[in-house]
Amino acid sequence: MSVILNENHPVPYLSSTLLTGAGGIAHGFSTRLGGVSRAPFDSLDLGYNRGDDPTCVVENYRRFCAAIGADHTRVVKSRQIHTDHIRVVTKADLGVGLCAPAPYEADGLITNVPGLCLTVFTADCVPVLLCDPVAQCVAAVHSGWRSTAMAIVPKAVALMASRFGCLPGNILAAIGPAIGGCCFQTQKEVPDAMLATYGDMAAPFIRPDGPDHFRVDLRSIIAQSLRRAGLSDDHIDVSDHCTACRPDLYWSHRLVGNARGSMAAMIQLLSE
Repeated sequence: MSVILNENHPVPYLSSTLLTGAGGIAHGFSTRLGGVSRAPFDSLDLGYNRGDDPTCVVENYRRFCAAIGADHTRVVKSRQIHTDHIRVVTKADLGVGLCAPAPYEADGLITNVPGLCLTVFTADCVPVLLCDPVAQCVAAVHSGWRSTAMAIVPKAVALMASRFGCLPGNILAAIGPAIGGCCFQTQKEVPDAMLATYGDMAAPFIRPDGPDHFRVDLRSIIAQSLRRAGLSDDHIDVSDHCTACRPDLYWSHRLVGNARGSMAAMIQLLSE
């Protein structure tokens, strides 16, 4: 099982063989390619708040959603603020325009309603898509280092269980492209936060990198936290793409700051 780049499509995107094999959902992780936006947003900018031309952003949504088989008119998004807040999404959350500000704050979205396209945005942070094909429940999570330190991903698993009766052993997870341990250099604040939350579990994914600096592999920490939450190893797909290593494919906030677009990760239960 793996997260693969579908590069021969007019709109290249990544997908999880696990989630694809489950059936009944549309999902994907975007790259920066295949859209209509001009520099510095070139070309598939899905960030509604980056300053891009709104007509370009809407067309980019249409193209990306068509590529992955989702419905761009039923996108649900939130204002991401690097917390552990997770929102249970219902049909009442529809109706916000693609380029309108989201009316609520959350870094995770969960639903069991078919047709709602849960969307989170990244440009180095870790996107995580979750699916329980038995209970028919999906989630999209934005897990930067602060949210990772707050254990947002295992909390999403717990909420899927408590609200929708999901069994962790049935949940499938796909961890998308993000800044890797090769490039995520930090000071002591980040490893201290990981060790405080996860203890020795996080230690193998933190390495010294000179005086008062460290390299931290957030994706591996998140994958381990999913195993601890009850997911089996063969139910977890992890992309090996580093957003900072591949500026040809992705935006990296670490590399370019705010002069960029945003990638998106989306998941949608398909209507019966």
